[in-house]
Amino acid sequence: MEGSMINEELPVVVIGAGPVGLAAAAHLHERQLPLLVLEAGSRAGAAVDQWGHVRLFSPWRYDIDAAARRLLDAAGWAAPDPDHLPTGAELVGDYLEPLAKLPALADRIRYGARVVALGRAGVDRVRTAGRQQAPFVVRLADGTEIRAGAVIDATGTWGTPNVLGANGLPAHGEPQAAHLISGALPDVLGADRAAYAGRHTVVVGAGHSAANTLLALTELADQEPGTRITWATRGASIDRALGGGDADALPGRGALGTGLRLLVDSGRVELVTGFAVHSVRTLPDNGGAELVATDGRTLTADRVVSATGFRPDHRIADELRLDLDPALGCTRMLAPLIDPNEHSCGTVRPHGVDELSQPEPGYYLVGMKSYGRAPTFLLATGYEQVRSIAAALAGDWTAARDVQLDLPETGVCSATLAYPLSPADAEAGTGQGAVGAGGCCG
Repeated sequence: MEGSMINEELPVVVIGAGPVGLAAAAHLHERQLPLLVLEAGSRAGAAVDQWGHVRLFSPWRYDIDAAARRLLDAAGWAAPDPDHLPTGAELVGDYLEPLAKLPALADRIRYGARVVALGRAGVDRVRTAGRQQAPFVVRLADGTEIRAGAVIDATGTWGTPNVLGANGLPAHGEPQAAHLISGALPDVLGADRAAYAGRHTVVVGAGHSAANTLLALTELADQEPGTRITWATRGASIDRALGGGDADALPGRGALGTGLRLLVDSGRVELVTGFAVHSVRTLPDNGGAELVATDGRTLTADRVVSATGFRPDHRIADELRLDLDPALGCTRMLAPLIDPNEHSCGTVRPHGVDELSQPEPGYYLVGMKSYGRAPTFLLATGYEQVRSIAAALAGDWTAARDVQLDLPETGVCSATLAYPLSPADAEAGTGQGAVGAGGCCG
């Protein structure tokens, strides 16, 4: 449908006040469209707060949305160094909070507003007649219902991590051993230090979050005698975690892989490949965990870090008509462009409203959630998504379809931590004072 796509008397509801959600709000404001941002947390970037110790491997130049920057610059914002790699805490404190507090957006953001269901007024998922004209109904946890002309879901996937089980199902005994298993990106050198110091940890996973947890644990081992680290991967290769090395277009990401390879080759991290977790048992003697692989091999540890990725949760949209890729759980048209079997973040071609549209007109998945289970997302990708969608909602289809994106092409992408190597490691050949970190988190 060409022309304006919404009832302009109703707001466009944006779910989530993270980087991509606030970027959507900035673009909607520029288009003079009514908007309302619903954030489950108590402040902008509440989910990012949970990985505030994480340092992105994409520098500020890729992390700031253009419309958001125009609003901030007009208010006299002091922009950060474009080449600096921000932490999650810096992303919130230096960018998201100042953006959310601007008069243009502040009174359009509602905090403590958790969305639990979406529907259409007066029609269920089965009914077609009058569906497109019916406003969206956005139901909150407190029972409040809000009418919306369109809905942009920027809630991400942070709250729905993958399980340890190699087949995508929870490993046998995994729920019972939950007290011994942490999710991705624990604050090993900070708030969670006591759980890992002087203990043996098995890190399961082959992405960048696994890699940086390993680097953090290695630094902890330098400070705390008795700290041991094992890295268990499902596949036979760790190439995915190593990135592009010296040739990586994002130096921080390349340095991450270089540092990790050094730690494995030196034996400071014990690598166990082809270890597909089948079950988890709690050991009665010392209260540790035993991981059992599908081939019968076992690993014992005091703690387990499950760094196996994330998946989208579409339950709030059960009454909407969605067409999702059966493998990734993303919009079907987007799937071939982001398939992690074929693409890194930098090889994903620009995409916008056409690839993100659903059979339910006016409902859009954006940001990390739009990628489903694919870990190849960068913030800059999400910013272009919402720019295109805002233009389409305003009826500017020329701008909506003029999608452009400048991304680094080498290596793979996901959120990661950044921790310094020890002096001995640095002298051994990494050439880095610190190993760079994550690329996304939208």
